[in-house]
Amino acid sequence: MTSTTPTELAAAAALEPPPRSFAVDVWRRFRRAPAAIVGAAVVAAILLVAVFAGVIAPADPLAQNLALGAHAPSAAHWFGTDKLGRDVFSRIVYGARISISIGFVAVGLAITVGTFVGLIAGYAGKRTEAVLMSAMDLMLAFPSIILAIGITTILGPSITNLMIAVGIVYVPQYARLARSSVLAVKENEYIEAARAIGVPTPVILARHVLPNILAPLLVQATLGVATAELEAAGLSYLGLGARPPTPEWGAMLNDARDYWASAPWALIFPGLSITTLVLGFNLLGDGLRDALDPKTR
Repeated sequence: MTSTTPTELAAAAALEPPPRSFAVDVWRRFRRAPAAIVGAAVVAAILLVAVFAGVIAPADPLAQNLALGAHAPSAAHWFGTDKLGRDVFSRIVYGARISISIGFVAVGLAITVGTFVGLIAGYAGKRTEAVLMSAMDLMLAFPSIILAIGITTILGPSITNLMIAVGIVYVPQYARLARSSVLAVKENEYIEAARAIGVPTPVILARHVLPNILAPLLVQATLGVATAELEAAGLSYLGLGARPPTPEWGAMLNDARDYWASAPWALIFPGLSITTLVLGFNLLGDGLRDALDPKTR
């Protein structure tokens, strides 16, 4: 029986491929999903349109020309004009800025407040957890659109209040997700070791708990942007969001419903824009969820 020499062991170790980092592993799984790549491309394209709206839009989105009211798509107006003669394509391009901002701000508010509530509830336990999660359950007892309408009605119709309302509505989702993740993490040995040596609770939450629960929250946030966009579009359609003449996609749908039979393009193109944005974020979120799932490694 022959033994392996240290030189042979070193040579064998040198032939082994270096371990991949987590980020590289996630990227390899993400790029193997065609739907996720399509979703990322769609979201990136819309973001570029929003950033360079001033360059892409051929006309002022607020400029009216009643002589060209409700004209069909043409070389001069790719998506036609609305009843006031405003270029629909330019309004959609500028509307991308507002619609994306609504989704990001609303989800940012929801994930910030929800994660804070979930961290406290999951780590503190007992009465604190019962009180906080009961409040979240009470909010979930109301249909999201009804709760959003109520909040927007109280605050008043505006884009800012619309973002606040949609953000508040989705706080319980992130709070429940954060709490369940904290419950799974806080019993790990490194958390117990930190407590044993007297590390303050805020430091434990910030340095040890929060980084280990971010992955599912970020995936939910990506999917949540799509849901927030739909919620915001619905509120704007009801007249509780952007005020005229702001070029916001949901408000454009609300404006076009009065004359959609004679100028269907004024309704179709904003609707397609909302659908494309929501589909892009859904595909991107599904891809991130699969890529971050350790079971697929």
